[in-house]
Amino acid sequence: MIKYFFLQLARGITVKLIYKVWIDSNGKAFGEGPYRLLKLVEKTGSLHKAAQEMGMSYRKAFDIIQRAESRLGMVFLVRKIGGESGGGSKLTDEGRAFMKVYEEFKRELAETMEKIYVKYFESPLKDKFESP
Repeated sequence: MIKYFFLQLARGITVKLIYKVWIDSNGKAFGEGPYRLLKLVEKTGSLHKAAQEMGMSYRKAFDIIQRAESRLGMVFLVRKIGGESGGGSKLTDEGRAFMKVYEEFKRELAETMEKIYVKYFESPLKDKFESP
């Protein structure tokens, strides 16, 4: 997850906080990329369509989900191979629950990061840069 906080200081100086966070388990397991991919699968009902919307190949999307599943020890998607009605993918209950926890985690992290950023940079820097 990348989040920006901008502060406009005196004399037109703007500073910002940028951060990127992911869940690690013997390597990057889950972050904003897999999250967005799974949200699109939920919306489209297809890993292939989700990959297209993100501008990546199906193979790359498949690898991202497979790596997340392997590193986190859970199954995110149920895949249905083609046939008369066509194939598709949908989130498992476990995957949906994980996504909900991740969304809450992101929300709370953003709130906390903003508070810490303001505490250390907004007031001290404004005081230093304000014109006499």
